[in-house]
Amino acid sequence: MSQEWLQRHQTAVYAVAVMAAVGIGLGRPASASVFQRLITPVLAVLLYVTFLEIPFVRFRAAITNGRFMIGALGLNFLVVPIVVYGLTRFLPNEPVVLVGAFMVLLTPCIDYVIAFTDLAGGDAEQLTAATPALMLLQLLFLPAYLWLFMGERIAAVVEPGPFLEAFLLLIAAPLALAWLTEIGAIRSPTARRWQSAMGWLPVPMMGATLLVVIASQLPRVRDSIDQIAAVVPVYVAFLIVMPLLGRLAAGLLRLDTGASRALVFTAVTRNSLVVLPLALALPARYELAPAVVVTQTLVELAGMVVLTRVVPAWLVPDAPDPIPVPGVTPEE
Repeated sequence: MSQEWLQRHQTAVYAVAVMAAVGIGLGRPASASVFQRLITPVLAVLLYVTFLEIPFVRFRAAITNGRFMIGALGLNFLVVPIVVYGLTRFLPNEPVVLVGAFMVLLTPCIDYVIAFTDLAGGDAEQLTAATPALMLLQLLFLPAYLWLFMGERIAAVVEPGPFLEAFLLLIAAPLALAWLTEIGAIRSPTARRWQSAMGWLPVPMMGATLLVVIASQLPRVRDSIDQIAAVVPVYVAFLIVMPLLGRLAAGLLRLDTGASRALVFTAVTRNSLVVLPLALALPARYELAPAVVVTQTLVELAGMVVLTRVVPAWLVPDAPDPIPVPGVTPEE
C-alpha cells in the first residue's frame, strides 16, 4: 500500500466509512453522543493534514500562472455564485437548508480535487499551485456571499461566539500549524519527515470524519430526511452544469489539455470539510445544516467516479479543439 494507492482507492475507503456510519447511526442511535465528542479532534487533525498539502510557500508560482488563475478564480468566485443562486431557487425557502447549501457550494475544494484531477490526466501541479489563493479567497468571500444571498437572515443564524470559536480552533489554528510545518520542512530534515508521514493521513482521516459526523448526526436528522433529500437534485445539477462551464472557460482561455481538465475539476469540486466546522457551530435549530453539507460530499464523491472518466474521454479529450472567439485568431 502506498499514498498513491490510497488516493486511487479513496472513494472505496469513503464508501466503507459511510456504510459503517449509517449502520451505527441506525442500529445504535444511543452512540451518537460518543461520536459527537469525537468530531472536533477528528476534524482538527483532518484539516491540519489537508492544509499541509497546500503549498503556501509556492504562492508566488500561482500568481504568475496568469490564464489558469484567471479561469480558476473567475469560475469559482464569479460564475459559481451565479449558478448557485439560480439552482437554489428550486429549494424550499428554509434558512436551515439554504445556509448549508450556500456554505458548501460557494467554497472551492482545495484537497482531494488534486487527486481526482490527477486521475483524470489533468495538470495537478498547476492546480496545486493555485490552492493557496483558492483557500484564502474563499474565507474572505464566503461571508459576503452569505449576506448577499440571505441578507439579515444570516445575521440571525450566526452567533458570533461559537462561530468564531469554530473558525479559530478548526480552521485558523490548523492552517497556521500547516504553514509553520511547511516553513520548518524547508530547513529541517525532521520536519520534512514529519510532513511526509502526514501525507498518509488525508484519506484515512476523511473516512474517519465521514464516520463520526454521519454516525453522530443521523439519529438527530432521520425524521427530516425529506428536507435533506431536497438538496440532492441541486447538487447533481451543479455536477452537470459546472464541468460544461469549466470546459467553455478553458476553451476561451486557450488552455492546454492538462490545464483544461484541472480547470473543470476546480470548477465542480467543493470544500465541504472546511465549512463543516462552521455548519456545526450554527445554533441547535439549524442542526440540519451539517447534514446538508455532508450530503453534498456524498453526491460529489459519486460524481467524481463518473467525471474522472467522462472528462478525459469526452469533455476534454487528449487533443481538444480550442473554442473559437469572435475576432481572435487561433494560436498557431
